[in-house]
Amino acid sequence: MDIAALSISMNQASLSQAVGIKLLTISKDQVEIQGNNLVQMLEKSVAPNLGRNLDILA
Repeated sequence: MDIAALSISMNQASLSQAVGIKLLTISKDQVEIQGNNLVQMLEKSVAPNLGRNLDILA
């Protein structure tokens, strides 16, 4: 294999790896955002006054 072909092959492998890493980073960021949104949604769904008062009149 000549040097030019080897260089092209190495550059293509490097580019492929860089694209894969970038896609994984984007995926990770999306999962973090979705997780934060889920936490916020669960916090808002709890009724803040539920269980604070107990009516025991008979």
